[in-house]
Amino acid sequence: MKRILATAALALLTVPTAFAADTRLELPLRELINSPQARAAGIDGSVRFYLAGEKTPAVTARMGEDVTNKKTNGVGKSDVESCNWVALSALKALQEGAKDRGANAVIDIVSYFKKNEFRSASHYECYAGNIMSGVALKATYAKVK
Repeated sequence: MKRILATAALALLTVPTAFAADTRLELPLRELINSPQARAAGIDGSVRFYLAGEKTPAVTARMGEDVTNKKTNGVGKSDVESCNWVALSALKALQEGAKDRGANAVIDIVSYFKKNEFRSASHYECYAGNIMSGVALKATYAKVK
């Protein structure tokens, strides 16, 4: 009985770290958007993406803000691989949101993990754990010239 309790206690101590987002990564977004993996994931070029601080064409209309918070299974993948995969999922959701609103761009994109903004004109933020990786993005839908 003591052995069972000891095993159960040990299991409870290790579970939180297995799901925790252990590693914070900053990865280049433009490189990902222009990659063959982006095309394979359905990023079709009909909507353009611009990080906050990145130069954009003239904005003719703003069509609301949105937040996407995506997670992916990180088991068997490197942190970079799982982060890129989940970032593509977040971009795909923003692309679909833009199309639904008649927008041709997603601008002012910031990372928004746990509602904390990370701004960069070149990189997005990802948290990679032992089991899961996550990317949260906040952005504005817009029409640009």
